[in-house]
Amino acid sequence: MDLNVVLPLLSSALSFVFAAMVADQWIRRRQPYQLVWTVGLLWYGISAGTEFLGSAFGWSEPLYRTWYLVGAFGVAAYLGLGTIYLLNRTRFGYFVAVSFALAGLFSYLTSVKYAREGTPASTETVIAVVAATLLSAVAVALVTRFRRRWIGHTCAIILVAASAVVAFVTLTVPIAPPGYAVDEIGIPVGTAMPADLRILTPPFNIVGAFALVFGAVYSAYIFMPKVRVMRVTTQIPVIGAIGRAIAVVVNVVASIPAAWRAFRAGTLNSRVPATLLIALGGFIPGWTSGLNRFGVTWSFFIGELLGVVLIFLGFLVSIEVFSDVRLPFTHIVLRRRERTFEGADRSGGIAQEAPSR
Repeated sequence: MDLNVVLPLLSSALSFVFAAMVADQWIRRRQPYQLVWTVGLLWYGISAGTEFLGSAFGWSEPLYRTWYLVGAFGVAAYLGLGTIYLLNRTRFGYFVAVSFALAGLFSYLTSVKYAREGTPASTETVIAVVAATLLSAVAVALVTRFRRRWIGHTCAIILVAASAVVAFVTLTVPIAPPGYAVDEIGIPVGTAMPADLRILTPPFNIVGAFALVFGAVYSAYIFMPKVRVMRVTTQIPVIGAIGRAIAVVVNVVASIPAAWRAFRAGTLNSRVPATLLIALGGFIPGWTSGLNRFGVTWSFFIGELLGVVLIFLGFLVSIEVFSDVRLPFTHIVLRRRERTFEGADRSGGIAQEAPSR
């Protein structure tokens, strides 16, 4: 049994099943975050599918380009965009704005790393990436300040436009023979792509992964019994966003004992374990993908599978609040269930929209 074949095959199959279930939710409820998450899960399945095909039957240049385009630019970005839509009534947009700025900084640091390795990116590309991320940060912060409900649409416009650019570049940029790159244990790596393209990936991955992980943590914080040991009251957008993000993480950790007691008593809101599983599922593949960038590849396929499994488990926990479980795209009810608590999820999605804060 070749794990390089089995692991991505399992990841791809589960992602497509998961995408079908979320798409069915969108058909019934028409929530924008459900549609965007469906797209992100389809990208997840396609990316893992290219890894399965490459490991099982051999890599080729078209397969490698597809893997890089979908995996490096699509998965995290669209899953994160779904979370941004979910939280578009909160101040979460400030955190997204800070993530854009951090992504620009990381792109610059990545360009410095490539220059030291002898494969520098062009100065024009570095300037363009940093400028675009900073302008995006300012735009998202301003929309959060004055038209909060437009956060999701604003980020979607930025992402779709950027996706069109990177799709054209990824599919047309010259690649040296043999047209792909895998390491000594058969894991695909991005080194075959030119530095000018590789420094474009941090804004997609950092903003998307941060939104998915910290958005899930924030959602759990909203619905869990709270112990507030840290408060941030400043209204300065950037500083306040960073401070509130840190405060959420600190307060979540401080609230764990109370949440555990509520869980044992059966009174914990089901969205808390659901969103924490989603956060962990977003963190693990983000971490292993980052390790892949720095040459540590053995955990890449493992993290990819664990990620989609944990996010799917979060979904299964969250549907405890639904009245029925259906076969996707049909009216066939597999099981009917009573709502487990008053005020259960009315959105029919992976998680309920957070209240305005």
